Amino acid sequence: MKPSMSRKGNCYDNACIESFHSILKKELIYCKRFKTKQEAYKEVFQYIEFFYNRKRIHGSIGYMSPVQFSIQVSKRKTS
Repeated sequence: MKPSMSRKGNCYDNACIESFHSILKKELIYCKRFKTKQEAYKEVFQYIEFFYNRKRIHGSIGYMSPVQFSIQVSKRKTS
């Protein structure tokens, strides 16, 4: 197995995805029991598409949802 790092000793490459996994586990995985893998897949997909990307605010992008941020950026580009 090859570790995912940009250069030797740089462990920060995975920081954003590890942060996302932590949030996903706290807000969904640990709060619910899944009967099947298919049910877990469906719930994770819905969490990401309909809550995380559309409603959940993110401090790194000005306390907006990713969808709101994307709309704001595209408005600036067309202006």
